[in-house]
Amino acid sequence: MKKDLRQLHKFGGSSLANADCYRRVADILRAYSNYNDLVVVSAAGKTTNQLLLWLEQLVTDGRLAHETLLSIRVFQQQLINELLDPQDAEPLQQQLYAELALIAQWGQSTMTTEVKNAVLGHGELWSARLLSALLNQCQLAAIDIDSRLFLRADHAVQPEVDKVLSAPLLDQLLAQYQQQRLVITGFMAANQHQQTVLLGRNGSDYSATIIGALAKVDRVTIWSDVAGVYSADPHKVTNACLLPLLRLDEANELARLAAPVLHSRTLQPVAQSSLDLTLRCSHQPESGSTRVERVLASGRGAKIISSLNDVCLIELDVPQGMALAHTQQDVQLLLDRAQLQPLAQTMDKGKRRIILAYTQEMVNSVLGLLQDSGVAAELRLREGFSMVAAVGAGVLNNPNHCHGFYQQLKGLPVEFMTEAESGLSLVAVLRDIETDKLVNDIHQALFQAQKSVGIVLCGKGNIGKHWLGLFGREKAALELRHGMQFNLIGIVGQHQCWINSAGITPQTALEQFQDQATDYQLPQLLSQLAAVDYDDVVVVDVTASHQLAALYPHIAVSGLHLISANKIAGSAATIEYQAVVDAFAKSSRYWLYNATVGAGLPINHTVRDLRESGDRILAISGIFSGTLSWLFQQFDGRQPFSELLEQAWQQGLTEPDPRHDLDGSDVMRKLVILARESGFEIDPQQVHVESLVPPCLRKLTVDAFFEQAPELDGVLAEKLARAAREDKVLRYVARLDRHGKAYVGLEALPHEHALANLLPCDNIFAIESLWYRENPLVIRGPGAGRDVTAGALISDINRLATML
Repeated sequence: MKKDLRQLHKFGGSSLANADCYRRVADILRAYSNYNDLVVVSAAGKTTNQLLLWLEQLVTDGRLAHETLLSIRVFQQQLINELLDPQDAEPLQQQLYAELALIAQWGQSTMTTEVKNAVLGHGELWSARLLSALLNQCQLAAIDIDSRLFLRADHAVQPEVDKVLSAPLLDQLLAQYQQQRLVITGFMAANQHQQTVLLGRNGSDYSATIIGALAKVDRVTIWSDVAGVYSADPHKVTNACLLPLLRLDEANELARLAAPVLHSRTLQPVAQSSLDLTLRCSHQPESGSTRVERVLASGRGAKIISSLNDVCLIELDVPQGMALAHTQQDVQLLLDRAQLQPLAQTMDKGKRRIILAYTQEMVNSVLGLLQDSGVAAELRLREGFSMVAAVGAGVLNNPNHCHGFYQQLKGLPVEFMTEAESGLSLVAVLRDIETDKLVNDIHQALFQAQKSVGIVLCGKGNIGKHWLGLFGREKAALELRHGMQFNLIGIVGQHQCWINSAGITPQTALEQFQDQATDYQLPQLLSQLAAVDYDDVVVVDVTASHQLAALYPHIAVSGLHLISANKIAGSAATIEYQAVVDAFAKSSRYWLYNATVGAGLPINHTVRDLRESGDRILAISGIFSGTLSWLFQQFDGRQPFSELLEQAWQQGLTEPDPRHDLDGSDVMRKLVILARESGFEIDPQQVHVESLVPPCLRKLTVDAFFEQAPELDGVLAEKLARAAREDKVLRYVARLDRHGKAYVGLEALPHEHALANLLPCDNIFAIESLWYRENPLVIRGPGAGRDVTAGALISDINRLATML
């Protein structure tokens, strides 16, 4: 260290909390200071709080006040005895006893503000005296200095040091003590009548930088229990990052928002001088630091998420006839002069109201100032608010940070939001909310590395193939939209699978599958997927597999999310269905299944939103099968039904086994799923189902079924002819009435009926509810097809991403 550089070191109460802390400070000064450096100290530990308590107890309970003063004596006495040799400890003990006796004597009569200030300043006196003695004992020449000998200030809400009066007095002391460290009391100054003036909140830090500026030191280092400024409070956000550099304007904005590590008055002398300011941790000196720099580089966005509880609002209602903007300017000027800038402010022109946010500590002073000023407005104080802010140069111009900040506040009781005029912060004031979780969520959304999501596709048939194509095209947009990384990491077929945690290219996945796939067992496969290095893993089930559906609870227990087009679990017996729901709830994983009903139509979302909004579903009806919709739209007698069925199968409009469409089981499953989503308790066996598959065709292979499919034609041709004679058409309909009775089957409907007039492949859902009782809510659109089903799966991935 260059000997011609003079520094100032400031140590707060947490750095002097006990004897070990004092020894650590002595070691720091031996390693990091010069012989002529300045040291500013706060009161040890909670000494000032204890002195404040004593003053309060004098009014309420003299016995408790005596006990508090005794505990202060014991604490200070113990520090002296633990740190100093007996011959060095004795004079300090005598001074301590004499000063405590004087304080007790002051307490026997009514005390003025000046005497109370003198009482509260004793913590700093004792710290400076003890640290100086300890340094001398460690062969580091030092002398303790009472800052009231040279710092001059007048009483005010936020007293400001008079530099013109203070500088020459400090120069005299520096000239007098050139070869030793000066250990100076923080927090205190004196007026021209030698009365004690306390420098207010964070007064010790302010006295450190103002003394540093007056002494023209090269650097001020503020040592505390943290290494500097973090991207969030490290006590609240475990993965908060230390910022090695911080722009002075950003530091000022952070201080204005009452961040505990900095105070705006601390930074004033830094801005008005050439000294450097560094923040370091006295408990771990080598753990890093933050340097506040004056150079203004271009900012790219938020750096810090700050929060504050116990925020109060002052509301000024401006009467009619007074200019609202003019009153706001007057108030702003008044606050500027008093250095009482609000944390946040807004103006409600409709209510003619100005709203100012302050800490609980400052609000009464501001309220008194406004009342004394005679401002033309009705004043009102409101308590019980919190504040969160994103701070950093360029934050308002960073769309990702702005969007992320606003997104995290959705659904929360926000009183108002505002952007700082400086452009350095986004601020939200909220009603009665604990901010710890919110700060973590905002920090995660804005700063954390992209969350990685691995996707495993189960089923590589028609739907799987189209989903791979769509996912390949939409992957980049998904990642940009959600700030996450989505990788296809597995494809699972009926007997073989290909898992590659490095990622599989969706566009070429099926071409490479044959060469890369290996045999697998489902339970072991789930364990393998649970171990991959991804933040979240999602299983996308586009199969009709009973075996896979039976393992849905195991998927949840394995820590995997599930997006399903497979209807089996959602329409299973109540006990099995509930087991799946419970497994996902207990493991905090998500099971989304919008693709099980209506393909890409938002039917499940709509029903869920209605119920969560307070509505109650009374009845549901419609055509739930895009396959059967297409078949009976085309079936007009000119072509046998069996030929239409084969066309539909070739086009991928049916299930792999079309009998799952014809026997009504697919429609029944959709009705059960939708009924459960609507709040009905229903089991599959409660649904009366009309199957279109004759008994002779039910147990055949798929190929044999198609060979004998003409068996369908006679019965259906007869039904069609009967309907035609009544000027009606055939439609396969699902119904659930308000009594919980459910039916699935073929109906003859008039041409003008809503369920009769559909485009081929269309589904239609008619929802009767408390709100839509007279005129049902109708959702209609394509309900079958590879593309729309693949789209429904991507929709669920989008929804899942917002929940992660």
